[in-house]
Amino acid sequence: MTDPVIRTLDESSAHLFDAMPDPLGFRDKHRQTRYRPDWRRVALRDGRTVARAAWWARPEDPEPLVINWFDVAEGEEEAGAELLRTAPWHTAELELDLPTGWRAAPGLRAAVAARDTAARGAGYTPLVERFIYRWTPGLGLPERPGRLVFTAEPDDAVFHGLLRRIHSVTLDAHARRAIEQGGVDRAAQEELDIFHWFPSPRSWWRIARTPAGEPVGIHIPARNPAGPCIGFIGVAPEHRGHGYAYDLLAECTHFLAAEGAEFIAAATDQGNFPMAANFTKAGYPVVRERLNYWAAGGAATG
Repeated sequence: MTDPVIRTLDESSAHLFDAMPDPLGFRDKHRQTRYRPDWRRVALRDGRTVARAAWWARPEDPEPLVINWFDVAEGEEEAGAELLRTAPWHTAELELDLPTGWRAAPGLRAAVAARDTAARGAGYTPLVERFIYRWTPGLGLPERPGRLVFTAEPDDAVFHGLLRRIHSVTLDAHARRAIEQGGVDRAAQEELDIFHWFPSPRSWWRIARTPAGEPVGIHIPARNPAGPCIGFIGVAPEHRGHGYAYDLLAECTHFLAAEGAEFIAAATDQGNFPMAANFTKAGYPVVRERLNYWAAGGAATG
């Protein structure tokens, strides 16, 4: 067997990316995602595409932020690992968006296992499994409990302070990783940076308060490059246990619907049982699942 040839694509070779089966449905998932041709790479063996990966960010971002399409043909795990290892970008995160219930289907389970082996071989380790949700107007708006007051807040320092409190006790795997690396200040700042990264208006950000004015939490109605989304829902630890996260989610949904959203995307860690229950209560169906992988400093280099 000949050694694989790794190629970064351009307009003339872009067709090589499409020359593989798609058992996990990435093509449908990313049918509206815009990739730069030169942020897509393939591994070829005897002229046949045996692995492919696409790196993604906004058009204005200078470097890719995440690998969100990664395929490996059966028996080609090492070629897939080499494809990631030799990439010129040190992207720390890799996502696999998968059909719901994929573990119950042997063919899907085997396809995921091949990609998992390749990702681990390139230096990526599993971080978290997530539920992916998509609300549409036909599902109906969730009921607003009316217990909290939602107001805009122009001062980033107020959001940063609340984020520090929210992340001081958290089930979120990304926040916990940030805390391990740089403490709760880093976790709060990473969240704030994401809020600013969203192309939606800064004026959309909301703080939830009790009628007496005490801050309870944050909700961030947002648009990412793919469309409307729940940017963030968080309740301060001292106010947990009262179901306020549902109040924030309901209000966030109403806000985006009033802005004309034809759908709202959302996600939460599968281990965050309270938040997953709130999405169910608010009428958000799970449409896919996601495996997130992490490599400190990016993938290992070969």
